[in-house]
Amino acid sequence: MPQPSPHEVSRLLRAWSSGDEAALQTLIPLVYEELHRIARRYMGREREGHTLQTSALVNEAYLRLVDWKNVEWQNRAHFFAVSAQMMRRILVDFARDRRYLKRGGGALQVSLAEAAGMTSERGTDLVALDDALNSLAEVDKRKSKVVELRFFGGLSVEETAEVLKVSAETVMRDWKLAKVWLLRELEKPRR
Repeated sequence: MPQPSPHEVSRLLRAWSSGDEAALQTLIPLVYEELHRIARRYMGREREGHTLQTSALVNEAYLRLVDWKNVEWQNRAHFFAVSAQMMRRILVDFARDRRYLKRGGGALQVSLAEAAGMTSERGTDLVALDDALNSLAEVDKRKSKVVELRFFGGLSVEETAEVLKVSAETVMRDWKLAKVWLLRELEKPRR
């Protein structure tokens, strides 16, 4: 299936926002592969034997997105940014529940190379990274969004700039500073 144009996806998103259910039915097959790619990216960072499967993550995110009736989608990049954020929330909630059930669950310390180096190695403690991103958001919300969009959402510098309505140079500067900040935060001893 040929890749749909960003303009076509944006047009369908706006139509769906306006209540056009037929637009949603046309949109789903156009965005499914990209949603699956984002989910694979997330799941690739999870531990071996994770009980949540990629398709289940896509389906859960889809069910939550469809319930958002009053969202005014700006464009394709906005949709995928929200989708990536939704998947992050699902996985973090899943990890927190699992940790709670195991009462500490042998939390893995995240090394400098795993977290701030933004590698795709498995075993990164998603809860620790989420906590660090939340702390970064308290200090600088935009830098936190840049990490979320680029690292988790897989958006390009240009797409991230479009979503945040800043220049590509600002995104690159925020990206570099955020990685350094996260490295420092993740190296702190955990309580």
